[in-house]
Amino acid sequence: MRDFSQDHRWLSLNTATIRKSGGKDLPLPDIIEACVRRGIRAISPWRDQVHAAGLAEVSRLVRTHGLELSGYCRGGMFPAADAAGLKAARDDNRRAVDEAAELNAKCLVLVVGALPGALQGKPAHKDIALARSQVRDGIAELLDYARQARMPLAIEPLHPMYAADRACINTMEQALDVCDELDPRRTGEPASLGVAVDVYHVWWDPKLQAQIARAGRDRLLAFHACDWLTPTTDLLNDRGMMGDGVIDIPRIRGWVEAQGFDGYSEVEIFSTGNWWQRPHEEVLDTVIARHKTAV
Repeated sequence: MRDFSQDHRWLSLNTATIRKSGGKDLPLPDIIEACVRRGIRAISPWRDQVHAAGLAEVSRLVRTHGLELSGYCRGGMFPAADAAGLKAARDDNRRAVDEAAELNAKCLVLVVGALPGALQGKPAHKDIALARSQVRDGIAELLDYARQARMPLAIEPLHPMYAADRACINTMEQALDVCDELDPRRTGEPASLGVAVDVYHVWWDPKLQAQIARAGRDRLLAFHACDWLTPTTDLLNDRGMMGDGVIDIPRIRGWVEAQGFDGYSEVEIFSTGNWWQRPHEEVLDTVIARHKTAV
C-alpha cells in the first residue's frame, strides 16, 4: 500500500469539491489555478463546469499546466420514457466521450440513471427492471463508440438510497455483472469497461472486498474518497471530509491497491452546509492534510 503521509503526489481533486467558495460559484479556471498553486497534479472536472468555461479553454489550461484527469464527470443517465429520450441520452453520452477524449481523461465516469423523471419528482413508471435493462443496452451501445475513442467507461455504483432517481446500479457486484456481460474478455489496457469505486457509495457493502478482488487491476478505473457523516443531514450534499465520518478509507484503499491499482485517489465532496461555505483555499489545504492522514 502506498505511503501518502509525506506528500500529495497521488491526490486528485474532483472539482465539485470546491465548485463553491464562501457560498459563491467558483469558475473552473479558478479551480484549476488554485490546484496548480498547491501542487495538485490531477483533477476530475464536471461537464457543466467545463461547458461554462469552454472545452477549448479547459483543454488549454490542462495542457499548459501539465495536469492529468483521473476521470471525467459524467456520462450515464441512460433510461428514458420514450424513444426520443433514449436517443437524447445516447447522443449526450457520445458527446461526453468526445469531451473526455479531448481532455485526455483516464476514464469517463458513468452515473447510470434510474426511473425516468424521478430526479424531477415525477417518475414515469415504477419498473426498475426496465430501467436496468435500458442501462445495460445504453452502456453496450456507448461501449462501441468509446472503444473507437480509446476512452474507458467506469460504471460508478451509487448507494441504494439513489436507486430510484440517480442510479439503479447500486453495488460493485451489479456493476461487474454488466462489465462481464458486455466485455467478457476485458479488452483494452486498462479494460474498456470497468468500475469507479467511490467509498461514499460502497463502504457498507459486505461483499465489497470480494468484489474489488473480482474486479482486478484492469477493471478498477477510479478510486474516490470522502466520508460518511453521522448524522447525515442531506443524502446528496452532506458528504464529509476524510476522517470526519465512519468510513475506514485506508482499509478500502488497501483492498484496491492489493489488486494493483496505482492511480490517483480522487477527493469528491458535496457539502452545501459546510465545505462549500468556506473559502476554497481552506478547503484545499484541509483536503491535502487529510489525504496524508485519513486516506
